[in-house]
Amino acid sequence: MSAEDRILARKHLDKRLDSLRNEQALVRPPKGWVKAIREALGLTTAQLGKRLGVSQPRIIDIERSEKVGAITLDTLERAANAMECKLVYAFVPKKPLQVLIEDRARSIAKSRLEITSHNMALEAQSVLAEDEKEQFEKMVRKIIEKAGSDIWKDEL
Repeated sequence: MSAEDRILARKHLDKRLDSLRNEQALVRPPKGWVKAIREALGLTTAQLGKRLGVSQPRIIDIERSEKVGAITLDTLERAANAMECKLVYAFVPKKPLQVLIEDRARSIAKSRLEITSHNMALEAQSVLAEDEKEQFEKMVRKIIEKAGSDIWKDEL
């Protein structure tokens, strides 16, 4: 995938994810979605079990598994369908994807410039703050332009 394609993909994903950034709407209820929806619909565990094609004790296990975060997506989807719901599964970045890339590029540029500045100081060569800032921004832009998987290497 080219750099331009990655930028375009990030923009499209960020646009789609904007509507999901309301964290409160996405937080799992304390008792889990399965139990919360089942109770809101007025279904007993036995009734949901029948709709799902499993035993009543299995529904209790499903609800317990969801509550502790040990449930599979397949089981959640089947439970959702049995209650006439749709399972929605997504990763919602804490910041827009483009901002994550920019933040990472800034970290890399800062690390590289610190090394360069240190070496120059040892050689008694100083750079004007304004020039350093310009160099920093130029480096950030260059890193973003090339941003592929290399941007996520552990070493900065």
